[in-house]
Amino acid sequence: MTLAPNSLTLDRMSTTQVSFPQLLCTDAKHVLVQGAWRVLTLAMPGAIARLDAALRALPPGATLHWDLRGVDVLDHVGAQWLWNAWGKTRPPQLLLSERQTEIFERLENSGKLMLPAAKQQVQVLQAIQAGVATVADHVTGFIALIGGLALDLLRLLRRPDRGPWKEISANIFRIGYQALGITALVGFLIGVVLSFLSAQQLKTFGADIYLVNILGMSIIRELGPMLAAILVAGRSGSSITAQLGVMRVTEELDAMLVMGLPHGFRLVLPRVLALALAMPLLVVWTDVMALVGGMVAGWAELDLTARYFIMRLPEAVPVENYLIGLLKGTTFGVLIGLVACHFGLRIKPNTDSLGRGTTSSVVTAITVVILADAVFAIVFKGVGFE
Repeated sequence: MTLAPNSLTLDRMSTTQVSFPQLLCTDAKHVLVQGAWRVLTLAMPGAIARLDAALRALPPGATLHWDLRGVDVLDHVGAQWLWNAWGKTRPPQLLLSERQTEIFERLENSGKLMLPAAKQQVQVLQAIQAGVATVADHVTGFIALIGGLALDLLRLLRRPDRGPWKEISANIFRIGYQALGITALVGFLIGVVLSFLSAQQLKTFGADIYLVNILGMSIIRELGPMLAAILVAGRSGSSITAQLGVMRVTEELDAMLVMGLPHGFRLVLPRVLALALAMPLLVVWTDVMALVGGMVAGWAELDLTARYFIMRLPEAVPVENYLIGLLKGTTFGVLIGLVACHFGLRIKPNTDSLGRGTTSSVVTAITVVILADAVFAIVFKGVGFE
């Protein structure tokens, strides 16, 4: 019986009549394979589905005799379909032409198609060792950078006339003055939010007058320095790392060494000193704007006047807290500058390293600032409280 159509015309491919691939079961054991078994005919709509149905209709459990001598054309795609239908092994009774024998021998010798083995996951111990080695490398490099900065400071004190004062002034302008707008905006909004939320709770207990105490202590001692440091780390720290990284990519750092200009004295020292000088001023500016925002929210929510707020603030916040905030600003500025220069000088001369180094610089700087703030909280836990 016939299990597939006898022929099919391939429009848009050829003007000749091309026979459709077909399986003819003459009796219970003999299967004749006829037609054109190639990719063009097998790709026709429904061709594979009809052949699969014809294959399923063959007598089950019988040793079939396959005869492929009546095949007009056989390419590797058609041979692969038959090979898969035979369970990837030759039937015991198989009649082939010489050309067909070569094709099936290649399929038989090719063996099973194996996908590339997935890479084994790095063992936990190896990952820990690699992480520890990376951290140790950064720590040693950071300590070496601090030592170099100390030597550069001594050199500056011995010969202040040869110091990089223009670079220091330019960095103070970029890091300090140009950051006044964003620090003022963020500080004001944080002050408004903190004052509004605190006022909601204080109003419940009738403790409205303590709003000044909460705002003063939290902003001057903690939030002001932290906000300024995080903004500077994201804004100026990333800029410093990117500047040094671009100098590495354009080989300016190598040119400086050739000319006898040390990186530490001309690149690291000006930026760290500029941050150390600008950060306390930014902390004071951020504190003022945050307190103004808190004052506005306190007046709107609790009817606390600005005069009462200003008069109550010196009594609510001891002077030690102001000094701690300024000390935090200087410390945070030095740390941000060191971290930014450390990652900037370690960037390799390619754009991928530049992007990764800048990201690592910002994340590390913010993390170091938070850790330093925790140390301040432990060291000065008994200072500034009445």
